[in-house]
Amino acid sequence: MAKVELKKPIVEEISENIKDAESVVLVHYSGITVEADTQLRKELREAGIIYKVYKNTMMNFAFKDTPCEALAQHLEGPNALAISKTDATAAARIISGYAKKAPTVKMLAGVVEGTYYDENGVAALATIPSRDELLGKLLGSIQSPVTNLARVLNQIAEAKAAE
Repeated sequence: MAKVELKKPIVEEISENIKDAESVVLVHYSGITVEADTQLRKELREAGIIYKVYKNTMMNFAFKDTPCEALAQHLEGPNALAISKTDATAAARIISGYAKKAPTVKMLAGVVEGTYYDENGVAALATIPSRDELLGKLLGSIQSPVTNLARVLNQIAEAKAAE
């Protein structure tokens, strides 16, 4: 079997994973212990994120003619892909939090909803709360005035009853 035939399924796997992804983050992971890597993979897996190490040449072939093509310029050294199909900021958020514990892990760049972001852009995306957190804050903001009104009306009723 020719080398090209062996590489083709890997390129197709990468292409299939990035095709409908909300976000793709390119991660530089050198100098990380096996224990730390296992913990990172576990956190990402629990969040529904695909995290895999691929050869740079395979990623380069898979990125051609896709929104991820801009990531090819960062393909040097040991890299991995973190691919999220549902939450656009989850991969960046988890890796960013993990990079604080293991400074050798670094986000190089990413493509979120078809837009390329450099290292600083991906770091900024990591600060955005998850969709569930944002919905919770919105609900709290909506509930707050109603709760305060109910509390004031209750106090007025109690004051009149005390008279």
